[in-house]
Amino acid sequence: MPALNKVLLIGRVGKDPEIKDLGSSKVAKFSLAISEKYKGEERTEWQNIVVWNKTAEYVEKYVSKGSLLYLEGKIQTKGWDDKNGNKRFSTEIVCFNLQSLDSKNSEHRQKEHHNTEASAPALDDLPF
Repeated sequence: MPALNKVLLIGRVGKDPEIKDLGSSKVAKFSLAISEKYKGEERTEWQNIVVWNKTAEYVEKYVSKGSLLYLEGKIQTKGWDDKNGNKRFSTEIVCFNLQSLDSKNSEHRQKEHHNTEASAPALDDLPF
């Protein structure tokens, strides 16, 4: 059976991205606030975002707390045992396409296409 794991989000960066240079690749991590209003009430969901390589380099240069972004990615869940032996899980969005929607970054948005799908590290398939 074919499967599809794709997420499209527009939101604001919650804090300045954390950048790590891993030698042969670069990774950026940040939180994204996705807010929506329904019947006069606003609700905000927070997503953990991970970007690799050239997109991480773009994030390092142009993305900061409050930046408005459009991104495409896929959901990835990781599991581990904590120090007490309890099973823990973390879900993040691995981004493979990113665009700034801020007017201050519009010239960079026009010049660069930030697609890292081919250069992201291979990820384990999750059972469904």
